This record gives sequence, C-alpha cells and structure tokens, in this order.
Amino acid sequence: MKENDVQRILEAVLLCSRQPLSIQQLRRAFEPFELSADIIKDHLAGLQQIWQDRGLELVHVASGWRFQNRADIQPYLLRLQNEKPARYSRATLETLAIIAWRQPVTRGDIEDIRGVGVSTQIIRTLEDRGWIEVLGYRDAPGKPALFGTTKQFLDDLSLRSIQDLPALDSPQEIDVIQKALSDSQKDHSDYAPSDSGVDSEDK
Repeated sequence: MKENDVQRILEAVLLCSRQPLSIQQLRRAFEPFELSADIIKDHLAGLQQIWQDRGLELVHVASGWRFQNRADIQPYLLRLQNEKPARYSRATLETLAIIAWRQPVTRGDIEDIRGVGVSTQIIRTLEDRGWIEVLGYRDAPGKPALFGTTKQFLDDLSLRSIQDLPALDSPQEIDVIQKALSDSQKDHSDYAPSDSGVDSEDK
C-alpha cells in the first residue's frame, strides 16, 4: 500500500466517523494489511500538519483521534443550528467541577465542599449526559458511591486525560467547563435550552 493511500484512508475514516477512533480501531481499517501503531501515529501527525491552517483540526482526546472544528469557527456553525446549546446551572457545573478536580468523591464530599445539599436531579443529569459515573464505594457506613468523570467528559472538553485540566486553584475552573460544554456540537435536546438559564433542580 502506498504511503499516500494510508494518509488518504485515515483522513476519510476520521472525517466520516461520529466518534473518536483509537489507534487499534484505525489499524483495523487497513486489514488484511498489518500497519504498526507507529506508522499510524506518523501519518496522524502528518495529517495534523496538513490541516493546521484549516477550519477543522485533528486532535487526540481520551477516546482516540477525531476531527473537530476550531474554536474560532464555532460561532459561525452555531448560526446554522436550530437549537441553541444547553446551558447548565451553576449548581450543576460546581458539582461537575468538584467531581472532576477532587475525584473520587462521594455526594457527601461534594456537599461539604459546596456547603449546600446536592439534589438527586443534579447527579442524574450528569450521569445521563455521560459525564460522571460510579467508580466504586467508600468503605464507610452506608457504603456511599464514589463518583468520577468519564472518557465522554474528557472527549467533550477535548482533553486526553484528567491531568490536562487547569490547576485546581484556577479561578476560571467553572467557566472553563461551561465554555467547553457550550462549544460541544453534540445533541442537547434532552437538556434545558440556553435561554432558560437554570436547570430544573435549581428552581
């Protein structure tokens, strides 16, 4: 197989995929040819160079590789969408931020940090969206669930790992999450529209 063909195939596969693809998944696209992971990575690096001045960029996130629009292009794309991106209440974002930066944490830990109770609806919203999951249970009375973030959360923020989050003492930690989630082009039809301002659990 020609070198140029490998890059063209990778480009087409990634552009047509709705989800990030891992190196292993990309290798399967070339069967029965056996391309090493290093060869795939070299061609991915080449594609990143080719696309560096275009409206799309090739990025490596937690679940694999994907093409996504660049941040400066997002406002133009939003004008073509019938539904505005969801806005999440500050209570929901604070809960998500605490889980992201302090994980694994229990619901009680979150309430201690926030100083107020955490409604079941907030936890359910974050679980339904695929951003948090139960990682285990604390060895304490009642065996409270320990929550952590998911690969989907990292993908939606275009991060490869939880270590890529800004420093914990960053005053913009809530704003970073809000902006990243607002920029997501995924279907938000199950969530509050952006002009509502708050989620139902805060009413």
